[in-house]
Amino acid sequence: MKKDNWIIKAFLMTFFIAFLFNAGANIVIEKCNYIALIVFSILFILLGIIFDIIGTAVLTAKESTFHAKSAKKIKGAKESIYLIKNSNQIASICNDVIGDICGIVSGSVGAMLSIFISQVTSIDQIYSTLLISSLISSLTVGGKAIGKKYAVEKSDIIIEKVGKVLSIFIKNKKSH
Repeated sequence: MKKDNWIIKAFLMTFFIAFLFNAGANIVIEKCNYIALIVFSILFILLGIIFDIIGTAVLTAKESTFHAKSAKKIKGAKESIYLIKNSNQIASICNDVIGDICGIVSGSVGAMLSIFISQVTSIDQIYSTLLISSLISSLTVGGKAIGKKYAVEKSDIIIEKVGKVLSIFIKNKKSH
């Protein structure tokens, strides 16, 4: 029986991605003003939504569509097939690992933003924290809800685009 190392891989991947994202967030937090914090938080919300869309789309895309495209040597088709064949792990990486990390980082940036707002205004920190965290939560959940609907309806198109992007970075070995 083959030993499944997915849990260990997911743990390590999550640790390193979270480390990189949080290191970047800390650098931004230390050197930026509140407008940059807002932009940074929105970027992480959008990144989480985009990866949630990819994770949902890979679960609903049809592999047969990409076999026909692969036979015609259409760029990104082989990568799309790989994504679909590994859809459980890809969805876990996109939705759980990257999506959850983005949610945590955008929340952390939001917490720093609420502290900043309470320091430069007369708004009590409790109220600024409630406002910012509620806004980040609603943008994240609402964005993901809209994204999931779109991902299910346009899964093949989304995975085709992701496959094309991946084909730029992944060089396929060609037999001669």
